[in-house]
Order: sequence, then structure tokens, then C-alpha cells
Amino acid sequence: MTLDQIPIGRFSVVTRLTQKALRYYDAKGLLVPGAKDPFTGYRYYTGDQIGAGVKIRHLADLGFTVEEMASYFEAEANGDAETVGRLLSSRLRDAETELARLQRAVSLLRNNKEMMKTTMSEPVVKDVPRLRVLSKRETGSYDTTIGKLIGDLMTVLNAPENRRNFVKMVGPVMTIYHDEDYREEGADIEVAVPVTGKVAVEDPAVEVRNLEPARVVSLVHRGSYETIGQAYQRLHGYAAEKGLLIVGPMRDLYLNDPNTFAPDDIMTEVQAPIQP
Repeated sequence: MTLDQIPIGRFSVVTRLTQKALRYYDAKGLLVPGAKDPFTGYRYYTGDQIGAGVKIRHLADLGFTVEEMASYFEAEANGDAETVGRLLSSRLRDAETELARLQRAVSLLRNNKEMMKTTMSEPVVKDVPRLRVLSKRETGSYDTTIGKLIGDLMTVLNAPENRRNFVKMVGPVMTIYHDEDYREEGADIEVAVPVTGKVAVEDPAVEVRNLEPARVVSLVHRGSYETIGQAYQRLHGYAAEKGLLIVGPMRDLYLNDPNTFAPDDIMTEVQAPIQP
């Protein structure tokens, strides 16, 4: 062992990476020891590898996969700031999604006596007229995508030209779920806002369109979004009891602002298009 060779145990202490993790990163070619004893196979690292080891620990804490770490290091070595930024932004979005989930969990657990508190109106069948809406549709996870789409539509509505044209919301924001099943990722989600006025749109993904009139079975759910599954269950049960066939994508209409109301007071109307 030369003066610049660091045994794996000491390198583990310095970088806060376990020896098991170091062997794993060696096998993946991400952090290969600077030298190995040809007889014992003992690993030795060099001083200039400490920075890489510490960075791997930080990236691992941020949720980077080995493949993403390799891409990060390659981009960094090539001066590819765009790829580095994209990788960091992707991790940030995932972290924000997880933080939002944990914050909801903390809120529910702090009020565990009320955790499953929810009330709902009796289901009714009603006719919904044609609606002219400002709409944007994307695929992604529910938590991230719905909030993003709402923000995108509010940006369009508040654009100077639309304010001059007196464009206004004339109904609650709604989310339309175009999938036939629940998806953790890649869900087909549309957010729409009923509007009036001459709407100017620069974002090519945003459109003004008509939602066709429909007969729906509907109920109003009061409570946290985490309990809204009970509303879907009641809605489907009612449709089955009455011999009604759900024939189109479900809609959630947000009747008040979740940012200004306590979770137990959030009001959401759930609609399902039907036919006899």
C-alpha cells in the first residue's frame, strides 16, 4: 500500500458509504477502487476519489439511481449543464411529490381521531349542460400533474390580454380522469375551467373546447382528498342499484379552495356520466 492508497474501511468512514455500498458501486463501475491487491483482492482508494464518494452519498440521499448517477457524472465531466439541471429538476419534482404526501400523512395522523371523517350528500342524477372550458391534458402522477395543470390554466386566465378581454371563470375547476384504472405514474389527466370571453392562448397544449352535455350521477363529498375513495364507492354502488351504466370519465369538481380550508372542510363534487 502506497501513501495515497486508502483502505476500504477508512474510505467508508470518510465518505459515509458502507463497505457493502462501496463494493456495489465498484461492481457497477461507478466508483472503482484506484488499486486492488492482486493476491488478496483488497480494495484501496485514492485521495482524489473522496470527492466522488461524498458526491455519490449525497446523490443517493437525493434518490438518484445508479444509472442516474452515472449520467450525472458523465454530464458533469462533459460540462453538460443542461443534463445536470434536468436530472436535478427530476429529483426535485419527485421530492416535492413525496413531501406533499408526507405532509398530508402528518396532518391526518395529528388528527387521528378525525382521520377518516367524511360526509357526503345523497347521490342524484342530473343533467349537466354543455360547458365551454379552458383545458389542458397531460400524463403523470395525480399529485404533481393536477396541481401543475391548474397552475398552467390560471397563468393563461391571468395573462394581460385575457384580463383586458374580461375573460372569467364561470364554474369550478375540474379534473377529468381519462384512464379506466388507477395509475401511479402516466395517468391521463385533464384539468378544465369553465370560462366566458375571448380567450387568448399561447401555450399549444392549452385549448378552448366544449364539454358535451351529459347526464351524470353526482354527489358532494366533504373531507380530505384522502377519503374521497368513499365517495367513488358510494357513487358506483348507487349506479349499480339503479341499473345505471357509467359510460365516461369521472370528474372531480373543486367547490372550494383546499389552500384556504381545513382538510375536513374541503368540498368536492364527484360526477360520473351515465346511461340507463
